[in-house]
Amino acid sequence: MTAPRANPVFLAVDTVVLAEARALVEAVAPAIGGLKLGLEFFNRHGLAGVAALIGDLPLFLDLKLHDIPNTVAGAVRAIEAARPSLLTIHASGGGAMIRAARAAADPATRILAVTVLTSLDEVDLRTVGQSTPLGDQVKRLAALAQESGADGVVCSPWEVASLRSQCGPDFILVVPGIRPVGSALGDQKRVMGPAAAIAAGASLLVIGRPISAAPDPRAAAVAIAHELGLAEPVS
Repeated sequence: MTAPRANPVFLAVDTVVLAEARALVEAVAPAIGGLKLGLEFFNRHGLAGVAALIGDLPLFLDLKLHDIPNTVAGAVRAIEAARPSLLTIHASGGGAMIRAARAAADPATRILAVTVLTSLDEVDLRTVGQSTPLGDQVKRLAALAQESGADGVVCSPWEVASLRSQCGPDFILVVPGIRPVGSALGDQKRVMGPAAAIAAGASLLVIGRPISAAPDPRAAAVAIAHELGLAEPVS
């Protein structure tokens, strides 16, 4: 008998109000695979707030560290008390910075390099002097990250298939910009549905507002689990 597939959905907690975050997590925990906490939550509550919220769920700490290698290494060591399963840095920080982050992190923490933010498109890249086509830039940064020891990258759904082909089956591809049918785009520009992203080669999906802003967040999370062919969550 085949073992049930692990839930690849990490809920992006978008509120910085700890009581609201706790209520949301308690409601949806059986229907998700982990939590993603970002800069806003971490800057407001720090390590203590993370510990108060995370419980037994895997933690994706999305801080997008980007500085000189020594500073990033120090930040990674300071963060390790939170025991994140996944931690982000910016691939554009360069190979030395990526290697420093990987060396400083606990072996159990997967270092993910952010390629091009899903809020950006070709026009946005040109305004900051990047003339390389967006897809080529993502592939270039993913190759740099992999060569420099990162465990995976964060990319949009649009780049998943090409990166899976380029980077192989074991490289972690974490994909935000996931929008189930009927969801608003918000500030995301390169989006895809959950099942399509997994079929394209995504390892993990980051989903925020389609769950957290739904009238019934647990029902929204369960619907996504059903779309992915996962077993009915146990309350």
